[in-house]
Amino acid sequence: MSAGETAAARRGTAAEVFAAFLKLGLTSFGGPIAHLGYFRDEFVTRRKWLSEQEYADLVALSQFLPGPASSQTGFALGLMRASWLGALAAFIAFTLPSALALVIFAYGAGTIAGPVGTGIIDGLKIVAVAIIAHAVWGMAQALCPDRQRATIAVAAVVIVFASAGPLGQVGAIVAGGVAGLVLGAGPSQPVTGRILFKVPRRVGVACLVAFAGLLAGLPVLAALTDTQAVAVVDSFYRAGALVFGGGHVVLPLLQAEVVQPGWIGPDDFLAGYGAAQAVPGPLFTFAAYLGVLLGPEPGGLVGAAIAVSVIFLPGFLLLVGVLPFWDDFRQYAAAQALMRGVNAAVVGILGAALYDPVFTSAILAPGDFALALICFVGLAAWKLPPWAVVIIAGLGGAALALIA
Repeated sequence: MSAGETAAARRGTAAEVFAAFLKLGLTSFGGPIAHLGYFRDEFVTRRKWLSEQEYADLVALSQFLPGPASSQTGFALGLMRASWLGALAAFIAFTLPSALALVIFAYGAGTIAGPVGTGIIDGLKIVAVAIIAHAVWGMAQALCPDRQRATIAVAAVVIVFASAGPLGQVGAIVAGGVAGLVLGAGPSQPVTGRILFKVPRRVGVACLVAFAGLLAGLPVLAALTDTQAVAVVDSFYRAGALVFGGGHVVLPLLQAEVVQPGWIGPDDFLAGYGAAQAVPGPLFTFAAYLGVLLGPEPGGLVGAAIAVSVIFLPGFLLLVGVLPFWDDFRQYAAAQALMRGVNAAVVGILGAALYDPVFTSAILAPGDFALALICFVGLAAWKLPPWAVVIIAGLGGAALALIA
């Protein structure tokens, strides 16, 4: 088969892409790593949209960039299959089910009353401790396997606690990248394969300029206009732009953006994060829950739509922006060292969030700590899916409330 015939065989329709990703959006439990496994089964093994090597190379790109790796991979698969409409269809279909579920939870959580209801909400806060602890443990083993990267992670914790708020986290990421360049932060990896489709360089440059312009310009615009809607866009965009290393890292970033200014209470924040573990699809749809509950306007459905759209935007801008240059850029050892340092710093940022606000807000009694340990063992030793652990935590929280 010629190259032209191969490309033609790979082309499809936006409707086909939407149907495929809607099924995954309704059934893909387990977080980004699990999502990538579902994508491989669906699009490499069953539908044969691309080869094993091509898919592995696409996943490597998504994991290198900040942003939601599974959603970026899905966006790229839709782009490959049915151009820009296909990319949009993949995003909407994969994201909508979990976003709607969390919007419904946001409206319904406030109506829960009585000891059982409040106990379930407390259980959702407690399960966040176990899930974040499990994520920190796994990420530390993978991203901090030597003393240089372990040191970078600990230094990131110190920076975050010394400089509260978004600036501390940005500083930790920058410091981690610099330390990675200076220390090397692990051996370089051989590069194989090539990205299977092209984006014009002018489009890539435009997306990179837009990414950087929004990241630098939105805080200035928010300060000049003193408009709450612009401040919300700025906060969620920055959180989406700085997520390295996995969806769980969005927790400390969003906490700094929405809890510290007083837009959302810490208890509501952690309850929503626990609920986000129980729904399929990307963890970034936690933003939909937060958008509904935003104290100042905009809130409700408008706030949810803004929050979800904006938090995904920087990851997609970076993905499209880097595509034309990826094959050349990733050959450089310095680029690999920088990202190893950044990823080690991210482990530290998530570790700091595990203590404050997650542990300090959720663990208020010995029974809370015991339930958190049960959930952690369920994840780490019994390999239970997160949604099952969420159910255990909810039931456990209700039981603790009745006992009390």
